[in-house]
Amino acid sequence: MKGSFALVTGIHWGAVVVYVVATVLFIYGQLFEREKLSRIGLRLAIPGLILHGIGILIWWRMVGHGPYIDRFEVLSSNAWVLLAAFLLFTIPYPRLKGVGIAVLPATFILVALGLFLNPEMKTLPPTFRSVWLVLHIIFYKIAFSAIIIAFAFSTFYLLIRRGRLQRLSRRLPDLAGIDIYAYRFAGFGFTFWAIGMLAGSIWAYQSWGSFWNWDPVQTWSLVTWGVFGMYLHLRRFFGWKGDGAAWLYVVCFALTLVSLFLTPLFESSIHAEYFK
Repeated sequence: MKGSFALVTGIHWGAVVVYVVATVLFIYGQLFEREKLSRIGLRLAIPGLILHGIGILIWWRMVGHGPYIDRFEVLSSNAWVLLAAFLLFTIPYPRLKGVGIAVLPATFILVALGLFLNPEMKTLPPTFRSVWLVLHIIFYKIAFSAIIIAFAFSTFYLLIRRGRLQRLSRRLPDLAGIDIYAYRFAGFGFTFWAIGMLAGSIWAYQSWGSFWNWDPVQTWSLVTWGVFGMYLHLRRFFGWKGDGAAWLYVVCFALTLVSLFLTPLFESSIHAEYFK
């Protein structure tokens, strides 16, 4: 077992190294208009993703459950889904490649952070053996990926609007396009977040006989979803856009971090299992 544990951590560190090299090449190529280096960096992320995925699968086989209990496996799988979603979106929408300047660093930071948090093999409690829990987690991971990408677009909007990142701006849509992409990815995040909450409520009913018990993470998750809904409502029906919308989205992203990471870390909750 120790050998398998060392193999998994070694594979993950190998993926981190590949991601770091890919990030450096991609960012350098984007900022200094070296298209060939950008392409190499983006393509290098693919074998990194494959290697990373192999590490997750080996860990999954070792612990006997999906990557959603220990801090290491949660952060690692979040990073994998984020990068996979980004790469898939760049196929039909090549103008989105520029957002890799945020996605690629976020990917290796999440994986490295998980490794530094001392991976542990944890047994899955009986109440966690439910297809609804699996769906709950999958949809939240997709939502988190969309939310990060929308945050990257909102941040780029604010920086480019103030005369920063001018070289990168030539690789992205115009400001109006960046604003629209932030809105669209926020919509994806809002939708998958809602489905994740619904699946989680069904799982809670199956396990404890109640759809909702005001668990701290549940409460913050609902608040976050409501603020996302307000953001989308203001944009859709009141014409909000530009700086105001971008700053409101920064608030949405901050609430996402509070809901998914800070609350489980500091509050007593069933969700705190993966931050013990």
